[in-house]
Amino acid sequence: MPHVDSSLRAAGHELVVLPDGVAESALADAAREAELILMCYTPITKRVIDAAPRLKGIVKYGVGIDAIDIGAAKARGIPVVNVPEYAEETVAEGAMTLMLALAKKLKPIQRAMDGEGWAWPEPKWMGLDLSGKTLGVIGLGRIGSKVARMASKGFRMRVLGYSPHSDAARFADAGVERRDDLASLAAESDFLSVHCVLNDETRGLVGERVLGAMKPGAFLINVSRGAIVDELALLRALQEKRIAGAALDVYSREPLAKSGHPLSALYAMDNVIVFPHLTFFTREAMQRLEDETLERCREILEGKPVLVKSDDPRLSQQRSARYPRR
Repeated sequence: MPHVDSSLRAAGHELVVLPDGVAESALADAAREAELILMCYTPITKRVIDAAPRLKGIVKYGVGIDAIDIGAAKARGIPVVNVPEYAEETVAEGAMTLMLALAKKLKPIQRAMDGEGWAWPEPKWMGLDLSGKTLGVIGLGRIGSKVARMASKGFRMRVLGYSPHSDAARFADAGVERRDDLASLAAESDFLSVHCVLNDETRGLVGERVLGAMKPGAFLINVSRGAIVDELALLRALQEKRIAGAALDVYSREPLAKSGHPLSALYAMDNVIVFPHLTFFTREAMQRLEDETLERCREILEGKPVLVKSDDPRLSQQRSARYPRR
């Protein structure tokens, strides 16, 4: 994030830049004089937090906070904030892109075009319309509600939702039919799209029971977090042709790899789209991310109230960081 780095340096702050995947011990050593930790994927453990006596705050430049030991930070009164809004529309567009690509058989047709130069109308190339199909949305938060809007308003899909912590007003505002049982939602859906946060409650949420309830012609899309899906169960369902296909942007172990990874077999499947965790990555979203990350850094370093925009209770309920929110 060059704009953030240059702006902080211009304000007189010294930056220590460490590579992704830095060892915990090296990170703990580097954090000893730190007033701020700015991170993306590298785990910020209790050991790292405890090793930083001058630490004033932790900023995640992105959304997911699972790599941060929030309990350890809370025990020290250290605020933890993220940037939850920068790519809501962006990731929702990404989910719809993957949905369309599955419906129109983009991957196998492109392979045929690359190999043969043309593809004539044949049964194996016949795609699907989204219009009139049923979309099941798991998690009706910031991104899920936008996917619901795009699907219903833009493609005239029927949208069902499973979001046990959302009230009736949110479903009504989004124009989504509520389902309180996830397997029942899966059984009705032609496309099932994952948009909930990863926590102890949602880890492995889409497992054998849910996958087993899906129609043989249904597709799964996950642009949220890989571990929300029981990935090995999904792989078996695909190999046994119990569902029609999947499009994945996230994996519990990243990066995905063509060999030596538990999900390597996905690469060879024409009915599976593997995307490299980049549905968030657009010019506009990155500008928003840099601007908001810099705002949070300045608030912490200058001792100002720290703006918490996240609805995640792990962040919104922090006493030391709970200030009026936009």
